[in-house]
Amino acid sequence: MKVLALTLFCLLLAGNEAKRFDKCELAKRMKQEGLDGYHGISLADWVCTAFHESRFDTSAVGPPDSDGNRDYGIFQISSRWWCDNGHRPTANVCETSCNAFLNDDITDDIKCAKRIVLDHQGMGAWVAWKEHCKGKDLSEWTKDCNL
Repeated sequence: MKVLALTLFCLLLAGNEAKRFDKCELAKRMKQEGLDGYHGISLADWVCTAFHESRFDTSAVGPPDSDGNRDYGIFQISSRWWCDNGHRPTANVCETSCNAFLNDDITDDIKCAKRIVLDHQGMGAWVAWKEHCKGKDLSEWTKDCNL
């Protein structure tokens, strides 16, 4: 019960620092952090993915899967492989708390996303990218952003 109360407190605290980006604001931030062309992936792919994963909301937390793992933050990064949710042992490849992905500072989210695409799945690690972005004209995601 204490763990649940602490988790809820952390989520509420993170929610106070959360942010919903607009498309161009996020695109500019992603470009500043080196995502444009990172590992051959376009900036538009990253923006499209973030929209379809979280609607650009840094406080987004997905529902638990059958093993109790959840997805966190603007990229909906999975606790199963990439971060520590504090509930069970996880791979924690990005070596960070999942709650770190729930605030308005997306530097750690981007660092972890860069690590994720180095995996054999690449952008395919994100179901939203495969379903909504892959192979599509993504020019709308950076259009009018003055990048």
